[in-house]
Amino acid sequence: MAIVNRTPDSFYDRGATWETGAALDAVARALDEGADIVDVGGVKAAPGDDVDAAEEVRRTADFLAEVRRRHPDAVLSVDTWRAEVGRAAADAGADLLNDAWQGADPELAQVAADTGLGLVCTHAGGLPPRTRPHRARYDPATGGVVPDILRTVTGLAERAVALGVRPDGILIDPGHDFGKNTRHSLEATRRLGELVATGWPTLVAMSNKDFVGETLDVPLEGRGPGTLAATAVAAWLGARVFRAHDVAGTRQVLDMVAAIRGDRDVAVARRGLV
Repeated sequence: MAIVNRTPDSFYDRGATWETGAALDAVARALDEGADIVDVGGVKAAPGDDVDAAEEVRRTADFLAEVRRRHPDAVLSVDTWRAEVGRAAADAGADLLNDAWQGADPELAQVAADTGLGLVCTHAGGLPPRTRPHRARYDPATGGVVPDILRTVTGLAERAVALGVRPDGILIDPGHDFGKNTRHSLEATRRLGELVATGWPTLVAMSNKDFVGETLDVPLEGRGPGTLAATAVAAWLGARVFRAHDVAGTRQVLDMVAAIRGDRDVAVARRGLV
């Protein structure tokens, strides 16, 4: 899942795809590099300038429609927690609603049900959208962070099905960094197999996040190797979708893990044969 931010202030690319032309080029490049899904966001996850629903629609809907026109077979996702934005994205040709904020707008799942779109159900520790965790804590008496993740995402998935969202369109996401400190995110990664065991396809959004930076004590621009290492672990444990800035690197990691598992053949076989 390639990330294309239609924001002037995204934490990673600092607005590199804010302009429409640059964003369209980024989509084409991501698809050429092996992305299966393109995820378009109109509001950065962190605190910042207020972006109301109308502005978020303005940033995403027409752009999604143009991407659909240019790439009719691509799978398109919109990163939003708002039902109004989700409906506009559906009208523009999106396939998936990527809700990173734990159903903060409960009507978003109904949009997925009404339009036939898929839905990502994410754990965010119960925080309101665009807020950072402060002294995040999960009660050891109830099992800590991973049981809380499991209860939340499976509950959201079951609610979505009850509303009429198609079950084969639902993914669950442990929500790395969202409502969590670095140790929480590491534990969620280490125990990702427990999410996979629920039977819901698991999405991970780990790319260049703070837990990688804090684990290795590296700045934002140095988080690539740690991100790819975490990606390899998540792939081995059974994650199915990987939200990524580095599409080419992520695709190579996933292909290598698949080959080691025996799920993919080698691209070429010459060694010892010629």
